[in-house]
Amino acid sequence: MAARVEIDEDNETNKGSMWVLDQKLDQPMDEEAGRLRNMYREKKFSSLLLLRFAFQSLGVVYGDLGTSPLYVFYNTFPHGIDDPEDIIGALSLIIYSLTLIPLLKYVFIVCRANDSGQGGTFALYSLLCRHAKVITIPNQHRTDEELTTYSRSTFHEKSFAAKTKRWLEHQTFRKNALLMLVLVGTCMVIGDGILTPAISVLSASGGIKVDHPHMSNGVVVLVAVVILVGLFSLQHYGTDRVGWLFAPVVLLWFLLIGGIGMLNIWKYDSSVLKAFSPVYIYRYLRRGGRDGWTSLGGIMLSITGTEALFADLAHFPVSAIQIAFTVVVFPCLLLAYSGQAAYLMNHQDHVVDAFYRSIPDSIYWPVFIVATAAAIVASQATISATFSIIKQALALGCFPRVKVVHTSKKFLGQIYIPDINWILMILCIAVTAGFKNQSQIGNAYGTAVVIVMLATTLLMTLIMILVWRCHWILVLIFTALSLVVECTYFSAVLFKVDQGGWVPLVIAAAFLVIMYVWHYGTVKRYEFEMHSKVSMAWILGLGPSLGLVRVPGIGLVYTELASGVPHIFSHFITNLPAIHSVVVFVCVKYLPVYTVPEEERFLVKRIGPKNFHMFRCVARYGYKDLHKKDENFEKKLFDSLFLFVRLEAMMEGCSDSDEYSLYGQQTLHSTDGLLNNNGNSTSSNQDLTMSSVDSIVPVKSPLHVNSTVMSSSQMSSHTETDELEFLNSCRDAGVVHILGNTVVRASRGSKFYKKIAIDYIYAFLRKICRENSVIFNLPHESLLNVGQIFYV
Repeated sequence: MAARVEIDEDNETNKGSMWVLDQKLDQPMDEEAGRLRNMYREKKFSSLLLLRFAFQSLGVVYGDLGTSPLYVFYNTFPHGIDDPEDIIGALSLIIYSLTLIPLLKYVFIVCRANDSGQGGTFALYSLLCRHAKVITIPNQHRTDEELTTYSRSTFHEKSFAAKTKRWLEHQTFRKNALLMLVLVGTCMVIGDGILTPAISVLSASGGIKVDHPHMSNGVVVLVAVVILVGLFSLQHYGTDRVGWLFAPVVLLWFLLIGGIGMLNIWKYDSSVLKAFSPVYIYRYLRRGGRDGWTSLGGIMLSITGTEALFADLAHFPVSAIQIAFTVVVFPCLLLAYSGQAAYLMNHQDHVVDAFYRSIPDSIYWPVFIVATAAAIVASQATISATFSIIKQALALGCFPRVKVVHTSKKFLGQIYIPDINWILMILCIAVTAGFKNQSQIGNAYGTAVVIVMLATTLLMTLIMILVWRCHWILVLIFTALSLVVECTYFSAVLFKVDQGGWVPLVIAAAFLVIMYVWHYGTVKRYEFEMHSKVSMAWILGLGPSLGLVRVPGIGLVYTELASGVPHIFSHFITNLPAIHSVVVFVCVKYLPVYTVPEEERFLVKRIGPKNFHMFRCVARYGYKDLHKKDENFEKKLFDSLFLFVRLEAMMEGCSDSDEYSLYGQQTLHSTDGLLNNNGNSTSSNQDLTMSSVDSIVPVKSPLHVNSTVMSSSQMSSHTETDELEFLNSCRDAGVVHILGNTVVRASRGSKFYKKIAIDYIYAFLRKICRENSVIFNLPHESLLNVGQIFYV
């Protein structure tokens, strides 16, 4: 039979009778797709289960926010209290800060902007990438939008959302500015991962000195460092084994600080409750002048942990987090701060260690132990959030390839990144031992937190317009209120840049350079691959043998291109005299979704006529998926390939047109008979292309195949069997993995900063990051590296 070639077109002119068949096959799949989509939406939980989730969320989500009473008043009044009225004013600021930021903004608004349960700045970015073409690596394809997890809303062309979308997409500068905003927010979250353990553990350890006032500060710092080393050293075990302890510890902590707060209000001064009147905020700021304004940097520490709250959203429904905050966290924090204020009204000279001084003597040591445990839990929450957000950045091409380890078989989101863990530990110990002072660490912490909040506010503005399609007045109200509060705090922390506030700025700047340079290099490499890919006319001109000796075996050529033949392939065949009988171009790409279901992971297509034996396989992952060391990856890839050949043979006689296109998705049940009990399920597609701009179009596997299809399948069974036998024999002959080792260099006429970024920083990052062969778990004996250099 003559080789048939499909012209790749987006139009729908070449439908033929295959279009009718495709429509028939589509009908049962629509219901199945609907059921699949519902699997990934937030489920409705029973009241009892919701309360259980709310209890568990205390340990994971609220540890950081809950330990703030350890250090807020000292950081607000580092030079002592001049006027008792200042205590009332500071308490009033704390009350309204907790109400406006964590309660109203985060718990009831921002948490609703999760990406199918995933939180953090990159989750917001992935939502925006699905609703507008703002992603900077242009490797997206229309079939990606058919994934069951690729949810997005549509809007009218003349709506405000559509105008905003066009404005964002119009210029590359705006896309890069949005990415830069996300990267700044991410870098500040990494800063949180360094500063939270430092200030929480150091503040908790400070309780030793209260009972032993003559003890030197160095001993407290040493205890804090020992705890931090232990905390980071145990990260590789994951939180799964001790996670069940977190919720009871944090619940006990909240009940203790709430109870002690009530006792102190009753015992010392119940008049502090007048702080619920906002008039005391005005009096405090008017009386304090510049000192009162800069003290807002200390007040702001009462709302630290809100960004970690959003980043650690993954394992709990939003309603459970809302219940936990409104029922337990919020009232206990208000009581704790009010109790400390009542104690300080009578003991103004105890502001340095107000929390421990306000504890009744009879329960001092039990509270100290619980406080230390709560500080460790709070630190764990921010470390986990840091790992999570770096994994998301890595998946979207914004972070060098590092080793990512899953620590739990039950929870996909619980990961451990060894390299980042030790970097965090070294920086955390350096901050703790270097400053030795809660106040300076507090200034640094406040700077990091307020910048993350500003980044989240700006991203939320776009989410409300593009995703939620809110009226512009609501968007304006939310943005204006958030910016007024956060810019006020930001202006206050600017005064403390020289008093420790520079630390997160330096840390963030270092990570920002690393992330931006890596992303820039990744984009340039992809653009080079796109512009230099080989035309199909050249491939077809070589003939079925590709102008070489075709030796038995399968060559897997790894490429970043999801379409087209990569330049590395032409480089390979022009320098070597032989090529394998079967060539498969493998592309592993990450999409702006949190996960790609296993049954929809692979797309397969044919390149060129049948007798060329060239295929493409695209493996798609979400930013939460882990491409782990999985020997099954190769097996699943070949299962997809064999399934594609069967489907292709089955559909061959169904149309009188040589140019047809099938599209859709397949489900787990549709492949049972086609995989010969291999138990794997994949998505596959067909596209024989002569165009240099080829596409990937997945074939929909039929659930109910009519007699016409079956008879045509039988007619082509001989051809199918021959090709399957040929593929199996080639697989038995051996599989070789061909990797491209592309070296990027700055061109001679480049400016000096570009040369530094590409020739030194990017080259260094490429040298120290993990090789693709390690990530794909490729055996060294069947690995072939093909090198090439290109200039940008």
